[in-house]
Amino acid sequence: QVQLVESGGGLVQAGGSLRLSCATSRTIFMRNFMGWYRQAPGKQRELVATFTSSSTTDYADSVKGRFTISKDTPKNTVYLQMNSLKPEDTAVYYCHARGPTDYWGQGTQVTVSS
Repeated sequence: QVQLVESGGGLVQAGGSLRLSCATSRTIFMRNFMGWYRQAPGKQRELVATFTSSSTTDYADSVKGRFTISKDTPKNTVYLQMNSLKPEDTAVYYCHARGPTDYWGQGTQVTVSS
């Protein structure tokens, strides 16, 4: 049973933008801190952005100023707005819910061409 449903990945040129979405259940959304990770080929999965409380966020240094995490509480959905994309942002992006039980999405591919 898929608990986190991601969408919005794709192919974009360097300098472009994409917005990822992650929809989940009300229970998971309210009991967990939502965030985004990514994994590039041959590399470890890394944190991209996350909520650390209901309103505070944290970002990887590599995406600060370019990516923004946000959420729509009535829709139980978290977003990752990615601007000024670079080829090194190419990866599979995973939605994550951190809490009493961790949940992971299936991943969505983001490819940035130079």
